[in-house]
Amino acid sequence: MVSLLLPIIYVAFISLGLPDSLLGSAWPSMYPQLGVPVSYAGIISMIISLGTIISSLNSDRLTRALGTGKVTAISVGMTAAALFGFSVSGQFWMLCLWAIPYGLGAGSVDAALNNYVALHYESRHMSWLHCMWGIGTMISPMVMGAALAGGMPWTSGYRYIALFQIILTAVLFVSLPLWQKRTVGTSGEEAAPTALTFGQVLHLPGAKEVMLCFFCYCALETTAGLWASSYLTLSRGVPAGTAASFASLFYIGITAGRAACGFLTLKFNDVQMIRMGHGILAVGVLALLVPGPQVLALAGLVLVGLGCAPIYPSIIHSTPDHFGAERSQAVIGIQMASAYVGNLAMPPLFGLLANNITPALFPFYLLVLLLLMVFMHEQLVRKTSR
Repeated sequence: MVSLLLPIIYVAFISLGLPDSLLGSAWPSMYPQLGVPVSYAGIISMIISLGTIISSLNSDRLTRALGTGKVTAISVGMTAAALFGFSVSGQFWMLCLWAIPYGLGAGSVDAALNNYVALHYESRHMSWLHCMWGIGTMISPMVMGAALAGGMPWTSGYRYIALFQIILTAVLFVSLPLWQKRTVGTSGEEAAPTALTFGQVLHLPGAKEVMLCFFCYCALETTAGLWASSYLTLSRGVPAGTAASFASLFYIGITAGRAACGFLTLKFNDVQMIRMGHGILAVGVLALLVPGPQVLALAGLVLVGLGCAPIYPSIIHSTPDHFGAERSQAVIGIQMASAYVGNLAMPPLFGLLANNITPALFPFYLLVLLLLMVFMHEQLVRKTSR
């Protein structure tokens, strides 16, 4: 029976990705009907991000009180309710209200599930599970696109995804005994008796380094995905259609790369996988930096996506090794919070630089984030090596 838990976790990771790309794919149809400017998508996104930061910082306390299974089931239920709320909202302020449980549900389940997998499963599963997240981010725009192409309103697309989340919530509550059986007799979840505070986590050797490392990674990934098309078109003369296609290949590269990384982890450990990702990222960024034919810049962007693939899951999976199983939930929660801060702050910062100076700064911006990430990771390894 316990073996049934892993497929459920795989489906749960798909569900983590479903909401992440839904707003972006639906917004062109949403904002005219809501009667708001196109820029208002940023307000909803910011509310969701703030919710994920708050719940990530509290994930250690919640997981100790409720257990990973209940946190996952309740969080997915909150996300399902929020998505259904979106599907019945006709005004912008209603979306802002529903964005609160949307974000709060996303952060705690992300941290709790990642820590559970890091403690109980091999590194290959972490890579494949994050590949499932990528599949989720590709499914929801397809569902929304099919609904809109069929003449249905954007609310129908949200309702279909909400229905999937509601079914998954029911499955997660039914599966709660499986989580308890998996936990019994495993030393990985024998945590310290009380939750660690933010200050206590910061005082752990390597905690600041892993936070900055995660911050830089997520800032780099999000900035690359958001601004790649604009850079290729405005600075390298690539036609807009071609640039958009290769920007999508960036995400496909991450997803396919994580599928391949699952097999590579059979031969390489987490630290080696992260360094491999850094190396591929460096080649990709250099290809973007070097003047040359357009194909060089396009290939560089694909390499940046492939280089990103092993870093996120390997950092998470290595957290119990670096900080101990009893502290990993608290550390992963703060890692997730720093990731969301990177996602929230750094792409708009590059937007200001591109608008006031030049979009040609794009590869230099990525390079600075990459160098800081590499330095922080090596400092983390040095401080936590045993």
